[in-house]
Amino acid sequence: MTALFKKLQSTSLVSQIIMAIILGCILAVLLPDTAKSFSMLGALFVSALKAVAPILVLVLVASSIANQKANSDANLKPIVALYFIGTLSAAFVAVVMSFIFPTQLTLDLAGATANPPQGLSEVLSTLAFKVVDNPVNAVATGNFIGILAWGLGLGFALKRANDSTKVIVHDLADAVSSIVKIVIKFAPLGIFGLVANTIATTGFSALAEFSHLVFVLVASMLIIALIVNPLIVFLMTRTNPYPLVFTCLKGSGITAFFTRSSAANIPVNMALCKKLDLHEDTYSVSIPLGATINMAGAAITITVLTLAAANTLNIEIDIATAILLSVIASVSACGASGVAGGSLLLIPLACSLFGIDTDIAMQVVAIGFIIGVIQDSAETALNSSTDVVFSAAASHHITKGL
Repeated sequence: MTALFKKLQSTSLVSQIIMAIILGCILAVLLPDTAKSFSMLGALFVSALKAVAPILVLVLVASSIANQKANSDANLKPIVALYFIGTLSAAFVAVVMSFIFPTQLTLDLAGATANPPQGLSEVLSTLAFKVVDNPVNAVATGNFIGILAWGLGLGFALKRANDSTKVIVHDLADAVSSIVKIVIKFAPLGIFGLVANTIATTGFSALAEFSHLVFVLVASMLIIALIVNPLIVFLMTRTNPYPLVFTCLKGSGITAFFTRSSAANIPVNMALCKKLDLHEDTYSVSIPLGATINMAGAAITITVLTLAAANTLNIEIDIATAILLSVIASVSACGASGVAGGSLLLIPLACSLFGIDTDIAMQVVAIGFIIGVIQDSAETALNSSTDVVFSAAASHHITKGL
């Protein structure tokens, strides 16, 4: 038994989640009543996510801004602009795809509340009041807009602090991230309980629902990788973008797909930039920076799952509000790097824009972990390969003096 436990521990999280999904389905088919009794595992996992997410967002955003290195290199400006445009474009594409292919989720709505806004003016009004919320109350009530605002404020204020203070903030962010990683390690157990209970209750229609959600996510990411990014590169360089795009997808995207870590893929991207003969002073900064703030895949994940939750609750969303969601998703996505499931844990922030209860939002996060075997891999591949694409495009633009 001990040997089996050690073997399971050494197995990758992706493999454990796949095993949990398979075992959950088998149990639901053979012993449906027993499967329903494992719903407690799923509920505990969702509650743990609900507990760590507010603190994570606060310290992660504050630390990221406070420890941002000052860089006067003007060559980075076009790359940072491309990162922002790419991330915003990704969120906008996700909005369009969610409207064309609306997704319904199977959620436990008992006792849940949702206060949908009546138009853009009410959204902006709600947003303003959430921003000025008391930070303690924001964390306690899961007001992610307020948490993000305080995180930004503290981060910019701490930029003027001495180095030792910044190190403390960074260490605090690392400590909270470590706690999140511990929670994520229990994801297979939580997903086993969620899948077993869902299949036993609703049948395999839930799996069809998941496949539809994965389709919208992956299709959105492919549109960015194969249409939007090449268009941006063409506008920058006035040359055929596809040789560069395919080189980056092959040299960076494939590795990132399996490692599922933009940070771990930094050495691969640096080597690819050297192979492409880019200026080392530029890519040595732009690649690590991109692994932090270039989060097109995360923006897609946050947007699609948030709109799926809104659609499930029959909340009508106009185009103006959806565009506002794109901006929120783009900004919040920049804080999703370096943390397992980081983009998923920022979904409640976007959901709060539509008055969606935190309990509902965390159920959506749990669904995100179920499909994360594909979603997270595709998201990381898009993010990491785009770092090199935009670094190369901006370098070409600078060199040619266009």
